[in-house]
Amino acid sequence: MKSVLSQTYHDIEYIVIDGSSTDTTVSVIQEYEPLFEGRLKWVSEKDGGIYDAMNKGIQMATGDVVGILNSDDYFTSCDVIERMVAAFEDQSLDAVYGDIHFIHDGEPDKCVRYYSSKPFRPLWLRFGFMPAHPSFYCRRGVYERAGLYKTDYQIGSDYEMMVRLFLVHHINAKYLPMDFVTMRTGGASTRNVKSRLQLIKDDVRGCRENGIYTNSLMISMKFLYKIFEIRSFS
Repeated sequence: MKSVLSQTYHDIEYIVIDGSSTDTTVSVIQEYEPLFEGRLKWVSEKDGGIYDAMNKGIQMATGDVVGILNSDDYFTSCDVIERMVAAFEDQSLDAVYGDIHFIHDGEPDKCVRYYSSKPFRPLWLRFGFMPAHPSFYCRRGVYERAGLYKTDYQIGSDYEMMVRLFLVHHINAKYLPMDFVTMRTGGASTRNVKSRLQLIKDDVRGCRENGIYTNSLMISMKFLYKIFEIRSFS
């Protein structure tokens, strides 16, 4: 919330979707709500998981451009939204994306992995590569045309969405050479070997359901690439 409030671009509709948490989430939302001066919407109720929560947020959004900032993540700098919005002055663009970096909890100044989306090309999706999802912003109308996140995926619905948008709907997207988001390590897709195997399974399914050929071996190539990302910043 602090990183959203610190943005130099202020015309932000901030939507918080909470899954009826039993911690202090709601009290924190209520504490910060006045600082948003009417620009904050929120709900706290049972949901069907992270992708159901994302869909709720998209459906509640009224702005021209939609992005998702996951719990525990924050904007790397105060001008992220301003620079992203400036890119959308090009009316031909459907979406923009950039880079993110990872830190260990308690060590905010030490980058342990930098995920650059610069090399991404749509056909790389067959090999498991996708733009950094927390850096992905697209016009709300894109979701209205292409549909929302599929809620029957355990981990890979964001990947399936990228396959659908880039390879089925052929959106016009642009890479922005900037670090959008700081993430802590230990997310759902990288927690352990079991989660990685589930991710491969979901990614293969995401391609095949959209008529794109791939297989488990091809998708596994992305994990070799991630090793070099970590080594570069270790």
